[in-house]
Amino acid sequence: MGTFTSDKQILAEFLKNVEQAKLQLPDFQRGWVWDDERIKSLLASVSREFPIGAVMMLETGGDARFQSKPIEGVPDQDVQPDKLLLDGQQRLTSLYQALRLKRPIETKDVRNRPIQRLYYIDIEASLDPGVDREEAIIGVGPDGRLKMPLGREYRYDFSTREKEYENKVFPLNNLFEDNQWMMGWWNYWDQDSEKMDLFLRFKNQVLSAFQGYELPLILLKKETPKEAVCLVFEKVNTGGVSLSAFELVTATFAADGFQLREDWCDTRHHSGRYYRITESQNGHLLKKK
Repeated sequence: MGTFTSDKQILAEFLKNVEQAKLQLPDFQRGWVWDDERIKSLLASVSREFPIGAVMMLETGGDARFQSKPIEGVPDQDVQPDKLLLDGQQRLTSLYQALRLKRPIETKDVRNRPIQRLYYIDIEASLDPGVDREEAIIGVGPDGRLKMPLGREYRYDFSTREKEYENKVFPLNNLFEDNQWMMGWWNYWDQDSEKMDLFLRFKNQVLSAFQGYELPLILLKKETPKEAVCLVFEKVNTGGVSLSAFELVTATFAADGFQLREDWCDTRHHSGRYYRITESQNGHLLKKK
């Protein structure tokens, strides 16, 4: 019997498990860092049912025990996770925050400045094959507005539900409550058959792509040895900031309630000596002055 399985899972199930804290991160995972442009590109890809890469998880309860933490944006809950997310943090965090949270996302603009964004999709533009789907994804400020560059006028104003209907834009964090939003659309347009047909085409062609989207899933079983899990994590995270051997060892100790980093710093402070953790060619940890 192998140490992993591969399958597919509906995005909605992923996000539900994230929200219920059944799926969490190993505590040594870096923070969420994606910017506004990457988030919009990701949302556009999902809306077109384009592949966005596989997700890798680890079943909890085995030899590889790590201290865990909820995915960013999830309220603190006293829940022990069923699975830990090893690869796919940036994608799942972005999707969870854009599609499930009812508050603005804390992200960054192209100049790396902190901004807050709510994401919408232009209904008519998303149905137009001549429009790039990414252009149909709109990010606005926490008040539902976005000003023109260097100007006082608003480029977008979706600050009320009525303005969403007027501008024909759908709030993506209402993706899983779209029937309620549709009833408001129906009433706003006074049961106009043309407007109802527009939204039904949008629901069937675009919203259904989000709601039925499947992500490839690689699941490491709980029988997977700790050393193998650490090696896999190091290999699949080559695109981010690499983890040192000390950080991985710290994570394993943390699962048993022992804070190795704090103990190490305290020992160094009281001994008056400075030591450096390094790794030899055969994988053993060495301590050097």
